[in-house]
Amino acid sequence: MADRTYSFSTRIRNVDGGAINDILKASADPSIISLAGGNPASELFPGRELAEIASDLLTNQPALTLQYSVAQGYAPLREAVLKMIAERDDIIPRGDDIIITSGSQQGMDFAAKCLLNEGDKVLVENPSFLGALGCFMGYGAQLVGVDMESDGISVEGLQKALEENDGVKLLYTIPNFQNPTGITMSTEKRREVYRLCAEHGVLIIEDNPYGELTFTGEKKPSLKSMDTEGIVIYCGSFSKILAPGIRVGYIVAPAQIVKHMAEAKQANDTHSPMITQLMVYEYLKRHDIGENIQRMRNLYRRKCKLMTDEADAFFPTSVTHTNPGGGLFVWCDMGGDYDTIQVYNECIRHKVAFVPGAPFMADPSKRCSAFRLNYSTMPDEKITAGMRTLGSALKQIMG
Repeated sequence: MADRTYSFSTRIRNVDGGAINDILKASADPSIISLAGGNPASELFPGRELAEIASDLLTNQPALTLQYSVAQGYAPLREAVLKMIAERDDIIPRGDDIIITSGSQQGMDFAAKCLLNEGDKVLVENPSFLGALGCFMGYGAQLVGVDMESDGISVEGLQKALEENDGVKLLYTIPNFQNPTGITMSTEKRREVYRLCAEHGVLIIEDNPYGELTFTGEKKPSLKSMDTEGIVIYCGSFSKILAPGIRVGYIVAPAQIVKHMAEAKQANDTHSPMITQLMVYEYLKRHDIGENIQRMRNLYRRKCKLMTDEADAFFPTSVTHTNPGGGLFVWCDMGGDYDTIQVYNECIRHKVAFVPGAPFMADPSKRCSAFRLNYSTMPDEKITAGMRTLGSALKQIMG
């Protein structure tokens, strides 16, 4: 077949999934110690329980399990999720509604599809989750980065960005154990962030995939729990607290927004698979998901301490790192004018992978001295070996 040139849409040309593909490729290679991914620990998946539920559903309720359903999601699951987050996050959805999505990433895509026009400005934490950045850019949004501080997004930077940019449509934030930094926004900042966005008429996408993975059990109020103005779109998921392969997420938002999201979902995939929706619903009915979450907290707390202890022992003293109180990630910074791509290339030669920081930034074209590490997937001995290899590469590059 002759070579052919295809004319792709501007929308898809704006999306660069290379970084995510590289992460998944590195994570899947058994010869590589991957400190790159964001996967939960597979040994904690409740496989036996979910298998029993799936078998029961297919045997005893095949018509419900295998038939078409409504775009907004299985009604009993929607009710169960609303009850769960009302208890967990003190969310009382006054005038809100819920839609079940195929993971929270699909929810972000629908929010962008329903709310953003070409050229609209979206404020993002700098750095932020690269999947969300790609989603917003795919709809032609202009990203405006607001720097992160040790207790969350800079309120001063947010106010400046709101004052200096006309027509800001959205703020995207991950308040709990942020990806990629692991930082948690303080309660005081949450109130200020909500106040500023309400004053400027800016909607907030509050992404909370990691909130349950607190090491101490301490939780801060969600932005959604403060939402008296109907400006917060709350995204959640069962990927990190049950299993990511089931692809069950949800959006809680003002009913008008959910209505249009349901229309977007109808046009996209009709509805999320009934079998996985029913599996999650039955799991919540039959088992205590809190017990599984506690096992995750205990494991991740120990692995995080192992990783940060190794960083303190083997990284150059000028390299800083966050000390997360939960979640899956540690953010490190070489400082100065270094570019972590050099360190990445050296580590890959020695079969160790991590994620350079540039793809997480609002402007990924700039040199970046920071990088993200993950501690949830590798066994202890590989975390230790990987961190020591990384430490040697850092010392080699930094002198």
